[in-house]
Amino acid sequence: MTTTGRLLGSGKEAEVFEYGALALKLYRSAASKASSFREAANLSILERLALPTPKVHAIGEFDGRWGVLMDRAPSCCFADPFVSTAGRASLEDMAQLYGRIHEKPGDGLPSLMARLSARIRRAEHLDSSSRNRLLAQLESLPDGDRVCHGDFHPWNIHGSGQGFMIVDWLDACCGNPLADVCRTYVLLQCDAGAGNGLCRSLRLGHRIGGQRHSRLASPDCRRPADGRRCKRK
Repeated sequence: MTTTGRLLGSGKEAEVFEYGALALKLYRSAASKASSFREAANLSILERLALPTPKVHAIGEFDGRWGVLMDRAPSCCFADPFVSTAGRASLEDMAQLYGRIHEKPGDGLPSLMARLSARIRRAEHLDSSSRNRLLAQLESLPDGDRVCHGDFHPWNIHGSGQGFMIVDWLDACCGNPLADVCRTYVLLQCDAGAGNGLCRSLRLGHRIGGQRHSRLASPDCRRPADGRRCKRK
């Protein structure tokens, strides 16, 4: 009988362990059962799109925690050279992976606009005026129909060359790729200006959904509305 092995990685939402030749992602929260089924459903949809994602093998309860049994990602992480060069590592591979994601139709995935709207409505410490302003701004933005990862950054990219695997698809949605890239830009602004490096890579003729990424120079992409600093997983 296969048993849970050593810890491979951890984040705010989950921990990942060895499980034979596979990886077992166990969620931390009380909503772990719902999270397990949500990410497994997302990965099942993405599997038919031939994206470099882990294949789901099982969903279940393991030692009292719900999780997803999936293909194990390569041990090397894109974040390793990224950190060692203070964010100056070549981001062309990352930009190309992003392009592959955003070329794919997001049919079957949750709506990004609906998710953002729900989060604004649930957000604590927002007064009515700010909430209404944010909802109005969201409503004015263009929607989309492409696959969006929802948390794309170097710590969620494993492997190298032709062997890349992109992990952590819990927040995958169907929406506008520019919104997805703006989130990555905000996350990477915490890493020695790496967000600017990613934008330069994306502007080298790279297109997502037919829209050029030069628009990422907009200040609106640079920081969350509440001014919080981002945290790496």
